[in-house]
Amino acid sequence: MKQKSFEILLYSAGGIVAMAVLLVAINLIASEFPARADLTQEKIYTLSPGTRAILAKLDTPVTIRFYCTRNVTPTAESLYLENYARQVEDLLNEYKQAAHGKIVIQKFDPEPDSDAEDSARLDGIVPETLPTGDKFYLGLAVSLLDAKQTVALSPDRQRLLEYDISRAISRVVQPQKPVVGVMSSLPVFGQQANPMMQEEGQQGTPPWELINELNGDYTLRQVPLNTDKIDDDIKVLLVIHPRGITAAGQFAIDQFVLRGGKLIAFLDPLSIADARGQNPMMGGPGAGASTLDKLLGAWGVHFDTSKVVADLNFKMQVADQNGQPADAPAFLEVTSEGINTNDIITSDLTDLWLPYAGAFTGVPAAGLKETVLVKSTKESELVDAMIYDLSGDQIMKNFRASGVAYALAIKLTGKFKTAFPDGPPAEGTNAVSRTTGFLKESTGDNTVILVGDADMLSDQFALRQVNSIFGNMAVELNDNLSFAQNAVGQMSGNSDLIAMRSRGVENRPFIVIKKMEAAAEMQYQGKIKELQDSLAATEQRLSELQQTKSQNQRYILSPEQQAQIEAFQKQEAQARSDLKQVQKDLRQDVVSLQTHIEWLNIAAMPALVSVFGLGLAAWKRKRTSAQ
Repeated sequence: MKQKSFEILLYSAGGIVAMAVLLVAINLIASEFPARADLTQEKIYTLSPGTRAILAKLDTPVTIRFYCTRNVTPTAESLYLENYARQVEDLLNEYKQAAHGKIVIQKFDPEPDSDAEDSARLDGIVPETLPTGDKFYLGLAVSLLDAKQTVALSPDRQRLLEYDISRAISRVVQPQKPVVGVMSSLPVFGQQANPMMQEEGQQGTPPWELINELNGDYTLRQVPLNTDKIDDDIKVLLVIHPRGITAAGQFAIDQFVLRGGKLIAFLDPLSIADARGQNPMMGGPGAGASTLDKLLGAWGVHFDTSKVVADLNFKMQVADQNGQPADAPAFLEVTSEGINTNDIITSDLTDLWLPYAGAFTGVPAAGLKETVLVKSTKESELVDAMIYDLSGDQIMKNFRASGVAYALAIKLTGKFKTAFPDGPPAEGTNAVSRTTGFLKESTGDNTVILVGDADMLSDQFALRQVNSIFGNMAVELNDNLSFAQNAVGQMSGNSDLIAMRSRGVENRPFIVIKKMEAAAEMQYQGKIKELQDSLAATEQRLSELQQTKSQNQRYILSPEQQAQIEAFQKQEAQARSDLKQVQKDLRQDVVSLQTHIEWLNIAAMPALVSVFGLGLAAWKRKRTSAQ
């Protein structure tokens, strides 16, 4: 018996040793063939097809110098940066492996007064000063021959890390940046403070983040709204809220498109950014609106600047006048349900915020094809733009779904015809220019992108300010900036970077819950409308009865009036009871769904492991019994 126990112990110990040796051998072999599994939905830790396409085009090795301080006094800031540096290093190894020898990684530890520190300074790497006084260098310098790009590895751009590295590689491969014209009535390039106000400490406004981002990839040139001609070297024209554009300016855009220039126009029925400092309610319908009416008319597109789109499925909650959250059906958060996943510009987008957007209607002119990039759901309607400043309750009370999915952003492709068949307008032109030749039709196919909202590009609706241990950081709220950059990238011919940037947004709206809320809201508002109509009818009937009475009996209620009032009170009480039940059912459905999701997240994996373990045990028992 003792001999048998000793043999069992010996075999067990030998099995453990053999298993340990096997694990070490597997790790040694696997280290020679590095591979990782990315289980995130967006595959944010896997090189995107765009990056692989950029790397596949390399015919000359690109050098990446990675600067990272290794030995500093441990603090919360230094540990955070060290963890981030390891992520960067892992990603660089992915680049090196995917480039097949065309990416050379050089690693430096910029210790004080070292050659590595001098090299970091020459490459433009700015260190982070820690609370201990130590300097922490973390950055990249990407170079090819004489071209060099510096990448500041800031933690607030962690999810855009691949985009920043691939963009730097793309820049050194093609150092000549395309020229992009920007036309806008808004201070997108920033605005200096009035000199007199500067004395009182008032500061100017910085450029919009979109402009900062585009500056890295393109040469931006401001184009005035009253220009007579778009420069020939401008490849893409980005128009943002062209309120007040002259006829000459529209003619310049017309000729720009006809000669092959790409146009991206963000129009707006009511711009919040433009409404600051003025009272839009005093301007009548269309106050603060922008459009390209002459051009759109020639293209068969209609954009009503007096209407905005309200959608129960895409409504958001905003702060009301009392600072309390309130439903805003005209402030849209468009999810994947309203985004065209078959177009390269929008295929990877999942969340767009469009505050008070307009709709594009009509049938494109002959020779043009329309592709809808962003749309509402059919539980939407067009509402008066001028009631946006009031409570969303007013829209909700009168809401009636139109059954139409309105186009919020479209792409027109084909041959364009001029909107000025009689030649350039007299406004802004002289007699000589009016007699010179002008284009009446594009020689080849072209593309124009039209978007029904311009506020979506402002920092207010695209970024969230976050306080961190490194100070104030700007984090993207949604895919708004990605949409604009994708459009410019696609139109300028640089489509490899498109899919990368959209992977930097984490916001995931609860689409199912929003649908449930929209369905309940439809039922809820229907009952409200029914109650209001009943109230109005009863008041009208009471007024009619009152008019039939003599002057000295005007304030005495007749039995018929008393009966109608009692009937209405019963009807009102029943309606309010029904409304409370609808709200109760809505809350129960939402809570039930959230509970199911929580239990699924918490219990799914343990349950799966348990089922697998029980199945394995049953299989072993069956196998043992068979022996």
